[in-house]
Amino acid sequence: MSGSETAEMAFVRPGECAQSLSRLPENQRRGELANRIIGVAVHDLTRSGTTLDVRLSDREMAVSPTAQRVIDDLHALYGRRTGKAHGRFAADEDNYPTQRYLREYLDGDGRGFRHMTERMMGTLLTQARRKPNAGFGHVFFAHFEDDAGQFLLVAILNDKVGAALARDLSGVSDAPHLDLDGFRFAGRVAIEGWRADERRYVNFLKGKGDVADYFKEFLGCDLTMQAKAETQRLVEALRTFADGRGMDLVEREAFLSRARGICFRSYQEREELEFQTFANELVPDDPASLVAVLADPARGLSEGFVPDARTLRLLVSYRAKTPLWSIEFDRAALTAGQIEYRAADETLVVRDLPADLKAKLSEDVGVDA
Repeated sequence: MSGSETAEMAFVRPGECAQSLSRLPENQRRGELANRIIGVAVHDLTRSGTTLDVRLSDREMAVSPTAQRVIDDLHALYGRRTGKAHGRFAADEDNYPTQRYLREYLDGDGRGFRHMTERMMGTLLTQARRKPNAGFGHVFFAHFEDDAGQFLLVAILNDKVGAALARDLSGVSDAPHLDLDGFRFAGRVAIEGWRADERRYVNFLKGKGDVADYFKEFLGCDLTMQAKAETQRLVEALRTFADGRGMDLVEREAFLSRARGICFRSYQEREELEFQTFANELVPDDPASLVAVLADPARGLSEGFVPDARTLRLLVSYRAKTPLWSIEFDRAALTAGQIEYRAADETLVVRDLPADLKAKLSEDVGVDA
């Protein structure tokens, strides 16, 4: 990031959001961009030999169109990344103080966004020094809002060298810029989820092995992954994907059956599920579309768990047909009590009938709906 571009970027206090947005171009004030910036700051985590240190920014920066684009792109890229772990803030704020810093900032401590990020940099440095292969670079903090609520996004970005063509076309020169696509360390806090004391509102890029453990400790993220709960979320995501693709009953059953087979194999081999590998096998013609559903941070589905075999039964469907009727339902309907099988008299009880079906039955059979 060049000095001139850095000088254009900025952060503002939550109470100053409206004033800051009023300085943006008209199209941005009309809400055409997805994210409404409340605060943004950049500091450096530097490495010299084996020593890590911090270099703090020393000036406020304005919310420019470039800053807007960077935040929009970074958040979109983060949303598409696989390998996220999900949790909540640890209760121990003395050893994991990020929650305290965020609370004091949002409560209006008068010291603003940059002060909070400076305090967070101290925590990041402490945790990074404990990890030999910790990442370093430009630490990008963004507090923003979209239709889903407010978020704090933190990512470590590095520079990438490109090439710029001279105005007179006489040659090219190096043009360093932020490598938005190449970040490996990032995390996000869903502020409304935190305030509502939801079960999981912090997520971060888990990566391979324990390389990102220091970033988890920096955020103060207490992982609450349980195989049964994660498998339930996976089943819901797979059903959402199937519905979104407009599959007919036969296609949907075949898709969910293949998914169950892959997951059950992972269970038998005690192999953690990886979204990209899973999607490549399940939807080889378009794995990216499935990854987008599985990796969506709003879904809160963690990667790297061994599926729960009993919960995988929710992917089973039942179908039967006679000359007079046909029925098809997911096993989830049994679990939810919408359908009950009474083995003693070999009958099915169907509850929660749709209103249109009740009305038609009432009209044709003469039974009150």
